[in-house]
Amino acid sequence: MFTNTADKNGMTSKRLNIVRLILRSAAVLLALNEIRGLILAAPVFYAMYEAGGSLMAIWLGISSLLGIALSVIIPMFALKKIESKLKPSSV
Repeated sequence: MFTNTADKNGMTSKRLNIVRLILRSAAVLLALNEIRGLILAAPVFYAMYEAGGSLMAIWLGISSLLGIALSVIIPMFALKKIESKLKPSSV
C-alpha cells in the first residue's frame, strides 16, 4: 500500500556502498593490527631466548604467540563473513 517502487535499488545500493567503505577501512586497520601482532611477538621471542629455551619459557611463549595470533586472525575471518553477507543476492 505504501511501497515506493520508483527508487527500488537506489537507497539499498547507497547503504551497501557506505557499509563496504567502512569494511574496507576496517581492512586497513586489520593490516595495522597484524603489524601490532608482530611487534607484540618480538618480546616473547626475546624472553624465550633469555630464559635459555627452558620448557616453561617455550610453553609460555607459545601460549602468548597463540593469543596474539587469535587477536589478529579472528577479526580477519569476521570481516570476510560480514562482507559475504552484504553481497546482494541476484534474483
